[in-house]
Amino acid sequence: MLAYSSSKGSIRLIDMRQSALCDTHSKLFEEQEAPGSRSFFTDIIASISDIKFAKDGRHILSRDYLTLKLWDINMDSGPVATFQVHEYLRPKLCDLYENDSIFDKFECCLSGDGLRVATGSYSNLFRVFGCSEGSKEATTLEANKNPMRRQGLTASRPSRSLGSPSGVVRRAIHISSHFLGKGADNSAVDANGNTFDFTTKLLHLAWHPTENSIACAASNSLYMYYA
Repeated sequence: MLAYSSSKGSIRLIDMRQSALCDTHSKLFEEQEAPGSRSFFTDIIASISDIKFAKDGRHILSRDYLTLKLWDINMDSGPVATFQVHEYLRPKLCDLYENDSIFDKFECCLSGDGLRVATGSYSNLFRVFGCSEGSKEATTLEANKNPMRRQGLTASRPSRSLGSPSGVVRRAIHISSHFLGKGADNSAVDANGNTFDFTTKLLHLAWHPTENSIACAASNSLYMYYA
């Protein structure tokens, strides 16, 4: 099974057993637009920057600019779960277009057991979501020299470990040389008063296929988090 995404916000699934040519697809996955919701930025924020197959081979995780979506290959009517990552940036799409941040390509990943998904954000943050019902609250972590440092986060953006509901990150391995300076004019504040810096972004991350650990790259540094 081969899957590829497009800048139009669609995912095409190809069964290589049917044909060695990839000019036709067996299934098409895309979310229908709400009536009257289309704007100049609709196609840009719908562009899918990354997709990953789950280990079970049945689910596909996709990342567009504002959300993570989990798809079941047996259900092409829409995603089975949607995780809000950058919804607080929707009112600032015009500014993000002007400084090209709206074209940033964030990657996504899944845990080996398929119970959690993760993706990066600005200010060197990455977010982990639970996939099962009742555990979809996000855990927000920062790729930072001091992984034990608490941020001034509100209750809606708790800083917790990957596997525990109450602790901070238990262990982190940090490989770094130096950090780029943050621009004073490239920040935003969400509805909870948290400031985000668009010049520092965590685009690349990967989950270990069997262990509960994540590797992520921020600026010129590599961080490995284990819970």
